[in-house]
Amino acid sequence: MQPDDTICYCFHVSKRKIVNYIRVHRPRRASQVSACGGAGTGCGWCIPYLKQYFAEAQGERSESADALTPEEYAAQRAAYIRAGKGVPAQGAIPLPDEASGDEGASAPAGQ
Repeated sequence: MQPDDTICYCFHVSKRKIVNYIRVHRPRRASQVSACGGAGTGCGWCIPYLKQYFAEAQGERSESADALTPEEYAAQRAAYIRAGKGVPAQGAIPLPDEASGDEGASAPAGQ
């Protein structure tokens, strides 16, 4: 994942914003990273990644989320949501196939 890639799809929070928030505000607990634009308070998908970035800032070694491409990350989040493990916040970035308008299309007007 690159610095400008989205980590929290519910509240449109980038990796850069999260890493800078941790660096500047020095939260004492990983849960305090949610003060960065609400990250982690929507569907919950990004919480493990927020914890990883927090651990890395504390000097701990952790499995890096950077190995995923943005497309893989989005696809895994979509699978998480479809499995019923979280509900995206209102205004969240749509799931990959919803962005094209394929899913949930309404009937033509007048029907």
